[in-house]
Amino acid sequence: MKSHPIKRIAVFCGSATGSDPAFRQTCIDLAGIFQTHRIAMVYGGGNIGLMGILADEMLRLGGEVIGVIPKKLVDIELAHNGLTHLHIVPGMHERKALMASLSDAFIVLPGGIGTMEEFFEMYTWLQLGYHDKPLALLNINGFYNMLIGFLDHIVQQGFFQRSRFEQLIIDDHPADLVNRIIKS
Repeated sequence: MKSHPIKRIAVFCGSATGSDPAFRQTCIDLAGIFQTHRIAMVYGGGNIGLMGILADEMLRLGGEVIGVIPKKLVDIELAHNGLTHLHIVPGMHERKALMASLSDAFIVLPGGIGTMEEFFEMYTWLQLGYHDKPLALLNINGFYNMLIGFLDHIVQQGFFQRSRFEQLIIDDHPADLVNRIIKS
């Protein structure tokens, strides 16, 4: 990956909080780490779930928070009205494209199928050369262990290059993960 300054990181995460209290706490910790490094956050624009926890903590700490939400989801995901800036876009494709263009790196926290879709799209774009930005999984309490195993499996089966798999930054500590992104 090409080294470039990390000023904004897109975070993909759940619109639910999940069952592990560590997910919530990690969002709070991550916001503090972003503030320490003066990193702005780009995210899905909601005020619920892990998205809302992370956005609220970033704002509480005085951070810059940029939301990107499709018009259809403004009511469903309860768009966060207190953000530094909220972009309302026509659909999901525009959401991911704008989030990617606004960001210098990507972090994936626990989430559902939408989070997985965002992760795989950014990973595919990295593989195909549409971006060269760091992509990271924050593997809180082993949440992504099965996904990491699957990615290794598709490498072993000849469908994915080992070098591409190794581009993915994986860590279970938010401070270490952010530091690895900054140094990449």
